[in-house]
Amino acid sequence: MKEVRFSEHSRIKLNLLSARGIFITPEFILETVQFPDKIEISEDNKRIAQKKFNDNLVIRVVYREFSAFFLIITFYPGRISRYEQDTL
Repeated sequence: MKEVRFSEHSRIKLNLLSARGIFITPEFILETVQFPDKIEISEDNKRIAQKKFNDNLVIRVVYREFSAFFLIITFYPGRISRYEQDTL
């Protein structure tokens, strides 16, 4: 796999979510990019990889793919009921 780089924003977000009781590891973010349950591509070529985090949440990782590396722009938890309509 290509090198993965975390933006400053994404590193800050790890700490912010941790302070709010949502403990997401960098390893889980990497796993989400490598083995997503679902992937979307936006008009500006950003990718959003999604993976189930627990019974209520998915993690969505926004990133860009370059020839030599992936850049993690941000990530966020989302309710399964919002992002996985087929599970309702």
